[in-house]
Amino acid sequence: MTLMKALAAAVLYAATATIANPLLAEPATTEELRAMRSGDMKKLLIHPKPKPAVNMKFITKDDTPLTSADFAGKTLLVNFWATWCAPCRKEMPQLNALQKEFGGDDFEVLTIATGRNTPDGIKRFFADAGVDSLPRHQDPKQALASQMGIFGLPITVIMDPEGREIARLRGDADWSSDSAKAIVQALIAGKADS
Repeated sequence: MTLMKALAAAVLYAATATIANPLLAEPATTEELRAMRSGDMKKLLIHPKPKPAVNMKFITKDDTPLTSADFAGKTLLVNFWATWCAPCRKEMPQLNALQKEFGGDDFEVLTIATGRNTPDGIKRFFADAGVDSLPRHQDPKQALASQMGIFGLPITVIMDPEGREIARLRGDADWSSDSAKAIVQALIAGKADS
């Protein structure tokens, strides 16, 4: 490991530890969150102010309707994807690992297959990718995708506990990176300004 990489890793670790401990730090600002971005996370657009809340409506694998109210109080990482999307196949196992590590009462990764994706196709996609901790939600008529301005896949939207969009990433990303985990930890700890 080069000296620069070692220093960068140490700074990222220190920043993560400080932000995750409310006794040590003030809430992270939008600028501090932006400073955490490296690698693929540089594509993450962190909004200066949260966008107005959206009432998300989609269905589960069993056609049960869900809305934003079902996730009130949680920070959400909402990934719009499709079975035919090659970059989606690449990042889905990383999203699965992110859910396993951070999912709980305060944070959830929601995967929403948008457009023409059959339930059997989604099930096969998850099995082939080794995904076992993510929901198989659907937006079959792309109503939610259209409402949220999702054009092209994959797109990931991060929403605060009030259901407001606070960040967006177009394309796939390395969700297993230290940068992605530091950002998620800061958001879960409630350290992002809103």
